[in-house]
Formats: sequence, structure tokens, C-alpha cells
Amino acid sequence: MGLLDNLKAKLGPVKDKVGDLAQQHGDKIEQGLEKAAKVVDEKTKGKYSSQIQTGTGKAKDALDRLAEKDGKDGGPGSTAH
Repeated sequence: MGLLDNLKAKLGPVKDKVGDLAQQHGDKIEQGLEKAAKVVDEKTKGKYSSQIQTGTGKAKDALDRLAEKDGKDGGPGSTAH
């Protein structure tokens, strides 16, 4: 209660800022993820391609959730209101 509440209170503004950045620069972040995934895949000679694709997909999904949540003021549901 005490420690977790303090931590949540301190992380709230940071999460909002991250959401703002994700919304404003999501396309650049996704391009960076793709570029990094390609480099890692080349360095590992394709040995971990499926794991890299899975990780990249999850990172993109998380980015989308952050951007959407910020755009919807944290409310669940569709974008059409």
C-alpha cells in the first residue's frame, strides 16, 4: 500500500510522457525497431529470426497500446466515440 502507492504516483507522470512520445514519434520508433531487428538478425545469421520477429511484434504492440491509451485519456474501448 504505502510503497506501491508512492511508486505508482511517481511513475504516473512518466507514463504520460512516454505515451505522448509514443503518439508523436511512433513511426520513427517502429522504424528503429525494424532496423535494430534486421541488424540483430544479420549478426546472428538468421538463427533467431522467429524470436526476433516475436520480440519486435510485442514491442510494436506495446508502443501502440501506449499511444492509444494516451490518445483516449486512458479509457478502454474503440477509437470511435
